[in-house]
Amino acid sequence: MKRSRANRRKAQTRPVKLPRIRINTRWLVMPPAATAVLVALFFTVQAAVSLPVSRLQIEGSFQRVTPLQVEGAIAAALDRGFLTVDLSRIQREVERLDWVDSAELTRIWPDTLNVRLVEQQAAARWGETSLLNVRGELFSNDRRYSLPELPVLSGPPGSEHELAQRYLMLRDRLAKAGLGLRGLEMDERGAWSVELETGQEIRLGKQDVGPRLERLFSFALPALASDLSRVSYVDMRYTNGFAVAWIDELELTRANAGDVLGSG
Repeated sequence: MKRSRANRRKAQTRPVKLPRIRINTRWLVMPPAATAVLVALFFTVQAAVSLPVSRLQIEGSFQRVTPLQVEGAIAAALDRGFLTVDLSRIQREVERLDWVDSAELTRIWPDTLNVRLVEQQAAARWGETSLLNVRGELFSNDRRYSLPELPVLSGPPGSEHELAQRYLMLRDRLAKAGLGLRGLEMDERGAWSVELETGQEIRLGKQDVGPRLERLFSFALPALASDLSRVSYVDMRYTNGFAVAWIDELELTRANAGDVLGSG
């Protein structure tokens, strides 16, 4: 028994090496600093968001629209801060004003809202109170802007664009001939008629209006240039010619295009 105990090996204990832990003191400082930066940024953003719009810059020709009208349209929409104000809503409110064709809005830091206006360009009157722009769009029903110097266009509902486009073409061609246009009408049947500034009526009908206009400018008006003041109306509803009603003679004279060319 003693021998067996003597043969036992004594247990050896070895020291355990623990990993060295290095502490970077910068990490102990960063969280409070980062928190301070975030807090400062939060309050800065909050202040910027709540910053009111305190100045308005309104740009435009202001021939029909006044700055006071624009301010009135904008005032109700300025219920938010400079950065959160709804520019689309303000644009819609401004473009609802008579004579405003388009509006463009931009922010100018730190508290200014810039509004740039483009006014409508009236091309003609539509009926008694409405106006048409150069694109053939109705844009006003205010009797204050009747503009008697503009020609009168009339036609069935929905024909505004077609009438405006034909009017613009006629206006330019009549100007080259030294004439002006007082009115253009398309009736319910689709028949066209033109009234010149000098009072003469041009009857075009509803078929082949384009060719009839070409015949008017190529043959009828040159042939009648010297006697136009005596003309009551010109009827272009003929296949190859036109007819003329004279004021003083109360008679209708028909002329063929070939006769006009031969006499010219």
